[in-house]
Amino acid sequence: MLERLRRWRRDRILQHAGIEPALWTHLMDTLPVFAGLDRGERERLRQLASLFLHDKDVLPLNGLELDPSMRAGLAALACLPVLNIGLEVYRGWRTVLVYPSGFIARHSYTDEHGLAHEETSPLAGEAWEGGPVVLSWDDVECSLELDGYNVVLHEFCHKLDMSNGDANGMPPLPTGMSPQEWAAAFTDAYEALCAAVDGGQETVLDPYAAEAPGEFFAVACESFFERPDVLREAMPAVYSLLSRYFRQDPCARLPGGP
Repeated sequence: MLERLRRWRRDRILQHAGIEPALWTHLMDTLPVFAGLDRGERERLRQLASLFLHDKDVLPLNGLELDPSMRAGLAALACLPVLNIGLEVYRGWRTVLVYPSGFIARHSYTDEHGLAHEETSPLAGEAWEGGPVVLSWDDVECSLELDGYNVVLHEFCHKLDMSNGDANGMPPLPTGMSPQEWAAAFTDAYEALCAAVDGGQETVLDPYAAEAPGEFFAVACESFFERPDVLREAMPAVYSLLSRYFRQDPCARLPGGP
């Protein structure tokens, strides 16, 4: 009975508040990250994005206005990682805050001596455990090229990582995936990246990935969806695990893929 009610609610939302098919087709044909999705995947993503926009409050700030195309594009990027997982993993929080451009974040912490400190830093995006996702629209627009940088994918993959607590690079894994295998592969790749960054070497991933294991996971996810062939060649074990976790194989969606 409960499942029947859920399906009824879902169908009602999609019927009355679904993203218009013509707008959706334009987005899918325009944004390169979606180019390899087949018709069924595009429709499933449209439904997820429509439900996302219904259930989450996407709030523009400081005079920013978000038209239906902007909202739909943001929701599409947010839902791409959960295309084959489902929106349930985004439960427990409700709000997406969108600034026109980069914003200043203030964080307070207490050091080991009991002294309180406050830090400020300019950010393009931020995800809070149990709280909102915060984005800069300028940086969202800069995320539309397949260059490995995508602030929406980055912050929403942090949200996936936070599903079991801190963003530490170990999200809740589906049944059948080994936490030990995950930890070993990601630790090896993270330590190799840190060594390359410390040595001044050029790296496949943005050097920001060396900041912490949680940042490595989020940056690797950006590359997984935007430059999958590059990530698979440089870090095959990481690519394989992400493919099993997301239940997607972006390399297969590239031109000439299987």
